[in-house]
Amino acid sequence: MVREFEGSDKGKKVMTTDGDMIGRVDNVASGKAYVKPDATLSRGMRKKLGWTDEQKNTFELDHDAVEAISDDEIHVKSNL
Repeated sequence: MVREFEGSDKGKKVMTTDGDMIGRVDNVASGKAYVKPDATLSRGMRKKLGWTDEQKNTFELDHDAVEAISDDEIHVKSNL
């Protein structure tokens, strides 16, 4: 199991298993990570992540979607 989100995760890149950038962690609060999506993030990936509200600037990253957290990146699972 992947560890919980921590304040030190703020600013980390959120990546796919293919090495594509999804966005960056903008904030961590109460064990939840909020990500600002990369401008090039496809609609298909946004839909997989449940990030379809175009009025929002940041989205909660579902902890269940995370495969690994390293020193500078968070990787989401390939089977979203």
